[in-house]
Amino acid sequence: MSPILHALEQQLEALPPQERRLGEKILESPSSVVHLGITELAQVCGISPSTITRFCKTFHFKGFPDFKMKLAGELAQKPSENAYQDVIAGNSLHKIAEAIEANHLASITDTTRLLDMSLLEKAVAALCRAGRIDLYGAATSSIVAQDFYQKLIRIGKNSTAFADSHMQITSASGLGPEDVALAVSYSGETSETISAMRCAKDSGAFTISLTQYGSSTLASLADISLFSSSLEKGMRRGDMASRIAQLHVIDILFTGMVSRKFEDYIPRLESSYQNVRKFRTNT
Repeated sequence: MSPILHALEQQLEALPPQERRLGEKILESPSSVVHLGITELAQVCGISPSTITRFCKTFHFKGFPDFKMKLAGELAQKPSENAYQDVIAGNSLHKIAEAIEANHLASITDTTRLLDMSLLEKAVAALCRAGRIDLYGAATSSIVAQDFYQKLIRIGKNSTAFADSHMQITSASGLGPEDVALAVSYSGETSETISAMRCAKDSGAFTISLTQYGSSTLASLADISLFSSSLEKGMRRGDMASRIAQLHVIDILFTGMVSRKFEDYIPRLESSYQNVRKFRTNT
């Protein structure tokens, strides 16, 4: 299933009735939908064209033509050999290892397909010029925030990644227009993370969110909304694949920063590496 259809399937029940009717039609026959005009599709579903436009914007598309183009592109790709696999009782470690590998590969592949490169470019530019970067996340997402924090301090960026929600709010209160706040939440509905993001936005900071694909409170708050893949139903065992997908986006952002300010950041990375290397007993 394509990333767009993954997201639609997961959020179908939360949609308003008319948009849900449209979503059901798309899931039932995605290949036919991409060949219909907006008026034809509205007639088939018994809804108005404006409902279709609202539906598309709910899923962060510019409109129906943009939605059709991206869905058609996904449908044209060969099905992934690495379909998501859930935990099965009594599986051998060999089978478990294969399933985890498949889930991680599928998560990375689906996330790459979802990413809007123009938004990524803007996010990288904002991070490069930021005076300070605040990173917010709870539970598994805090691990992702900490990973980015460790990368950023290696290139000399002023950054914080507090796990405590009160410290996140305190830090966000001190941000300004020259700063960036990046918040990570798979659901996009983690209350502590949303509160920190709102505070950062009220302080004038540029805001970036990283959530699962689709509409969420956190994504709606951000100046730039980045997405990782939406997982198949059942795949919430330790948030494994979602964490890998989020780290994939973080790695792209960080590598993009280093690539764009190569002469500034590479010497700092090398210095960090050499200083830490002294503590290795075998060197």
